[in-house]
Amino acid sequence: MKPIRVLVVEDSLTVRARLVEVLNADPQITVVGEAGDGREAIEMCRTLRPDVVTLDMILPVMTGVAVTEYVMAYFPTPILVVSSSTNRGELHKTYDALAAGALAVLDKPKIDDDDDRWASELVATVRLVSRIKVITHPRARLAPSAAVRGLPDPSAPPVRSKTKLVAIGASTGGPSAVEQLLRTLPASYPIPILLVIHLSKTFGGAFSEWLDKQSRMPVRDAIDGELLPSSPGCIMAPPDRHLVIRHGRLRLTADEPVFSCRPSVDMLFQSVATEVGDGAVGLLLTGMGRDGADGLLAMRRAGALTVAQDEASSVIFGMPREAIELGAAQRVLSLDQMTPFLLSLAGLS
Repeated sequence: MKPIRVLVVEDSLTVRARLVEVLNADPQITVVGEAGDGREAIEMCRTLRPDVVTLDMILPVMTGVAVTEYVMAYFPTPILVVSSSTNRGELHKTYDALAAGALAVLDKPKIDDDDDRWASELVATVRLVSRIKVITHPRARLAPSAAVRGLPDPSAPPVRSKTKLVAIGASTGGPSAVEQLLRTLPASYPIPILLVIHLSKTFGGAFSEWLDKQSRMPVRDAIDGELLPSSPGCIMAPPDRHLVIRHGRLRLTADEPVFSCRPSVDMLFQSVATEVGDGAVGLLLTGMGRDGADGLLAMRRAGALTVAQDEASSVIFGMPREAIELGAAQRVLSLDQMTPFLLSLAGLS
């Protein structure tokens, strides 16, 4: 079995040395290069063609976001962001990198960290992302498609005037997919959206704030006990809390994880099936595992319109594939087709 070839990009000599030490200690991983600035990182990625890049966000010459955009546009490579979660500005840059195609994020080692735990997590995450076949992801792809600009889309459904709610679930690759969807919908999009996306508690705290800045419509975290929304906007589950609907109100719970996930897409979708039924639309986007498949099936059985993202536009076709194989998805659409689909639900296409 060939070792996983890793390029380590980090301007701090101390942190870089620790990353290299941990990775080289694993028999399945080989560090093939080290870069201390963004331009050097791009050149080494181009010439070495590593299997994985570990990437800091704050770099000399070119930022980590700029590196991500360039690499994903010209020689797509799995990128693991290794960055600080304590600086809000750096958190927002991390979300920018995820939107540009980075796959995962891990906090930098801290003095008071359990060093063995952090090292094990680094190795496990590198192994995981090395198995993902990434797709070319230039920022130009995130511009509105021809369909969004008014050309008809054959996949668009008829207007469903009774649609009261759109529920969206996503995991790996989800920050980019969700950002594209919300950025291409109008600020006045009349159907409220509930969102569950798998982000760690460490890095998820400022995601709704970042997404609000990328989107035309308002985006915020849910508030426990608030009424089911009826006005425009996207409300998402905060980190480490399930988001469900109970008796017409949004509830945040600390119930056990589902498929190791909290928040869980399944829990949101199943509650939507019970509370909203045929007045709902469910979208299951890119992600690893099977969270959301059973919930999407429950939505379909309750009369909701259900959609899964197609393989070609998914970073990871795990969650959508599980839903499709289960018979939960009535439609399978590319990410570009989903904006006209959502617009048509509101009679805006």
